[in-house]
Amino acid sequence: MEEHLKNDSVNISHLLDIIKKQGTEYLNTLADRPTSINNALIPESVDLPEYGYGTEEVLKIFNKRFEPIMVGSAGPRYLGFVTGGATPASMAGDWLSTIYDQNPQSTKGQGDISANVEIETIRFMLELLELPDSFLGGFVTGATMSNFTCLAVARQWLGKAKGRDIAKEGISEPIKILTATPHSSSIKSLSLLGIGSNSIIRIKTEGSDRESICIKDLEEQIIHLNNEPFILISSGGTVNTVDFDDFTEIRKLKGKYNFWWHIDAAFGGFAACSDHYKHLVKDWEYADSITVDCHKWLNVPYESAVFLVKEEHKVLQVETFQNSNAPYLGDPLENFGYLNFLPENSRRLKALPAWFSIMAYGKKGYQYIVENNVALARNFGKLIENSDDFKLLAPVRLNTVCFTLRDDEKQDRVGKFLEMLNATGKVFMTPTVYNQQKGIRAAFVNWKTTETDVQLIFDTMNDIITQLK
Repeated sequence: MEEHLKNDSVNISHLLDIIKKQGTEYLNTLADRPTSINNALIPESVDLPEYGYGTEEVLKIFNKRFEPIMVGSAGPRYLGFVTGGATPASMAGDWLSTIYDQNPQSTKGQGDISANVEIETIRFMLELLELPDSFLGGFVTGATMSNFTCLAVARQWLGKAKGRDIAKEGISEPIKILTATPHSSSIKSLSLLGIGSNSIIRIKTEGSDRESICIKDLEEQIIHLNNEPFILISSGGTVNTVDFDDFTEIRKLKGKYNFWWHIDAAFGGFAACSDHYKHLVKDWEYADSITVDCHKWLNVPYESAVFLVKEEHKVLQVETFQNSNAPYLGDPLENFGYLNFLPENSRRLKALPAWFSIMAYGKKGYQYIVENNVALARNFGKLIENSDDFKLLAPVRLNTVCFTLRDDEKQDRVGKFLEMLNATGKVFMTPTVYNQQKGIRAAFVNWKTTETDVQLIFDTMNDIITQLK
């Protein structure tokens, strides 16, 4: 092992060159990379090596055993899970994040002060999303941890509103959560926080073809709580149909009632980048906290999301996350460190890929990505509408198309159709259920996707449905 370490260190330039060559070949053929892989390719397990093989030999082993099961998830026709494709600049930043291997906690003092990169990137994000600098933000692994972070501070706020310090004393009574169509990551966060998913009070939606909060029912439920403080989870783009809650009306309610307003805008928040769609997030700056996912529409590599919490709540945030067993850190409000403002004690420099990409392409670059993806989604939606075999389950509101088979009597064939479609390796979509109907969801967030891809996808769909007839 020691000899392998020594040889690898001496030959690091050569090793990086061959990785670069392999990576470049992969990226250059990404559009042709299968979006699904046959499970028969999963290799059998091997024993832990006693002395190791050295990096170059291990690359050969990887290429034989695992490289064949790597799908084109960053490619232009991978429309499942709202998966963005990493921009060239973000890949450069990600490589450097690994090479520099920083732990971005502090902005000043001795040692690692790479958190300055994160602070600047958050400022760029706020400007990109046209949000005020009254938000304190940081990078976490994804929307789940962003929702977790925001709702943890909300939990502390609610406890203080009832005269308790939940971070120290724990939860001793139920916490009321009001929401209409929360993402599963918010529900998971409630479980992790000890609040429990059964604490949710479901608000009616605006109609049978909507997923947004019915404001009238929301106020009625608030009145029924009789001035009890609560947490509202609202949507800045639901996952099925990218429906937005009416933030202007919620802002009015916040002026009348006592609640924490959290917005899950994991990918829909990027509507703010476009003059055509920014009306969808009008008044979202009045929320107490916001979730935004970067490895979706910002098109940076996994794992990357930001939490945004109003700075006025920073004491609550420190009470929630302070690393209390480390007195050498000093006053966390005077000596800022992310260690005391988010869940992880150890983090990689997640901000760097986002910093590179925002600096490289600017506001106009992201405006183009958003508007191009929406145009592609709408064109795909029109193909669905004009088809004899498919139908939309909901209007195409932004960048996601939710559809099913046109014949209602073939609901039992939806799963089979999707399985056969994904098995082609030309496109990948995910199943869903909308209004008690089995459906399929196609999310357009990748900067590489073109109209040619949309037509290829639709042609493939027609081939598969013909086989099922």
